[in-house]
Amino acid sequence: AHGLKGKVEAYIKVYETGSRYQLVHSAILAATPAICGNSSRAGKVASACFATGIALFSGSCYAVALSEDRSVGKLAPVGGFALIGGWLSLAILRR
Repeated sequence: AHGLKGKVEAYIKVYETGSRYQLVHSAILAATPAICGNSSRAGKVASACFATGIALFSGSCYAVALSEDRSVGKLAPVGGFALIGGWLSLAILRR
């Protein structure tokens, strides 16, 4: 957070959004084996989607905030869809 001193407020908010999404989805990623079981298909699909989504969405948010260039955030929508896919796989595939 100290590296963001002097940055435009809009970019600080983008960084905070990436950080918040990473925190929430890291917690659910850690809890996925307990929710679905260690070897279940739903757990594997959800874990892969969450990990991919965290990397792409939060990583894009961090890149945008640190570079102050919104053009480097083109993978954020892909990461968002991956996060949605993780939640859907938990909801639909878990039995």
